[in-house]
Amino acid sequence: MRRLAFLLPLALCLCSRNGSPEPMKVSPSEPPGSRPAPAPAPAPEPPLQVREPSLPEPAQAAPIRIVDRPITWNAERRRLSLEYLTLRHGLKADEPVIAPVMVVLHATEGATLASAFHTFDPVRMPAGERPTLAKASALNVSAHFLVDRDGTLVRVLPETTFARHTVGLNWCAIGVENVGGTPKTPLNEAQVRASADLVRHLAERFPIRHVIGHHEYLAYRKTPLWKETSTTYYTIKSDPGAPFMQQVRARLTDLKLEPVPSP
Repeated sequence: MRRLAFLLPLALCLCSRNGSPEPMKVSPSEPPGSRPAPAPAPAPEPPLQVREPSLPEPAQAAPIRIVDRPITWNAERRRLSLEYLTLRHGLKADEPVIAPVMVVLHATEGATLASAFHTFDPVRMPAGERPTLAKASALNVSAHFLVDRDGTLVRVLPETTFARHTVGLNWCAIGVENVGGTPKTPLNEAQVRASADLVRHLAERFPIRHVIGHHEYLAYRKTPLWKETSTTYYTIKSDPGAPFMQQVRARLTDLKLEPVPSP
């Protein structure tokens, strides 16, 4: 019995070491909110999207500067313009206006813009000058734009106002006169750039499909654009010349203009 009493405490001691778990340690209590909130789980990454490469935006044409310096427009010029539309183009109109589909480039064959302006400003063809033209109509020649030798663009008539500048085609064509075009005052690079920029500007506003030099106008006699009541009224022109037109057209290839018809 005394032996049993001795062995019992020993067995209890061994059990506490080998089989009983250690008591849980309790940390001092913490006030609410003292622990940081657990970090939110990271959002899942969006799936990789494969996009087609975007094309660059087309280049926008730089705005051009046009100086307005109108030639004389009065009741007489209006009357003579209506008369010309009827007698020369066979068109009856209430107002002397055009719906342009063509631009005709000219050369003034004069040295200055001032001389060109003063040539166009009179309403009637000056007495004794250009008898062939004067016989066809008393209306003076003119244009819509002048291009000075430094490339300055001057508008002398609104684009949709009738102007006498190209036989058979005035009714649908905007006339552009480049100052110069003689051996002493040849047309230059500034005028090439300005003429091309002006054509581009006009093509943005009107359905321009034809851009020609004055020397090319007779190629249109067998086309629907030609309207001249007389088969014998025409003149031979050499302005502004093939080299000038080649340089202008090289700057306008994106417009996909109609080619000049074969003669």
